[in-house]
Amino acid sequence: MALTNTQYNTIMRVYEQKQTKNRHLREDRLNFVYANVKGYRHLDESVATLSVSQGKKMLNGDPNALAVLKEQLHQLSRDKKELLRRAGLPDDYLEPVYDCPDCHDTGYVDGRKCHCFRQAEIALLYQQSNLKEVLQKENFDTLSYEYFDEDSLPDFRAAVQKCRNFAAAFDSSGRNLFFYGTVGTGKTFLSNCIAREVIESGHSVIYFSASMLFDTLSRNAFDIKRQDNLDYLYNDLYNCDLLVIDDLGTEQSTPFTLSHLFTVLNERIIRKKSMIISTNLSLPELKERYQDRIFSRITSSFDFCKLTGPDIRMYRKRLANRK
Repeated sequence: MALTNTQYNTIMRVYEQKQTKNRHLREDRLNFVYANVKGYRHLDESVATLSVSQGKKMLNGDPNALAVLKEQLHQLSRDKKELLRRAGLPDDYLEPVYDCPDCHDTGYVDGRKCHCFRQAEIALLYQQSNLKEVLQKENFDTLSYEYFDEDSLPDFRAAVQKCRNFAAAFDSSGRNLFFYGTVGTGKTFLSNCIAREVIESGHSVIYFSASMLFDTLSRNAFDIKRQDNLDYLYNDLYNCDLLVIDDLGTEQSTPFTLSHLFTVLNERIIRKKSMIISTNLSLPELKERYQDRIFSRITSSFDFCKLTGPDIRMYRKRLANRK
């Protein structure tokens, strides 16, 4: 789906807000340094004085003026960093601040949309604006083992390590993960842990529950006015860096869903684009529900990760009710 002008302007306003916020942050830091680091303001002001002085010499034909200026500026830079270090501040304390160091909060790198802009598009186009908030709560840093019993804990630890390895090697792996097992054992949580790492490493992630994915596809497929949207949707589903399909098996099983699930799986496998799929179905149930060709694609192209044990969500809810 292409961005409307309103959607594009909405994203660009966010970038303007980031630039303003970070400019003010840098200004506040500079004012703090001027007030608390003796001699720093004088060194800062010396830059302009030196530049003017050496500039006049260059205009008067001094062949060494530029080289001298560069050396003097390097020395000033070293002196300023030394003052910051003595004050207990990092060398880069007064460097420009960016939310995205790749595009410097402009949204573009060399005329092309930055990965952060791409993720902002995804959030707008596919109703995933709350994904950022979810991933702030569900990630490797917030992961806890306290709700697992002795029987299920070793398997969960092994699953976590597999997920960490998947995220760490994402650039080069082209691998897929398939979570299956009983309800509430951490399948969605681990998918979110990986999604957070992948997004923060500069990749695009599209997250869909299975029911929402096929509802979105069907709405666009059967509305003649949305055919352009459908083309964009397919392009994104086939080419985003990571596609997460949660709760496979909760969608209505129809010829439409089976056909489109196979197409999405097949296209991404051919293009070596990574996927994560989770389901509460057992493997026999998965094989019975889906066509052999879908089951074959999954079993031959995904690393399987089985999660069993108590329903963590219910256990946490009971604990909360006791307080």
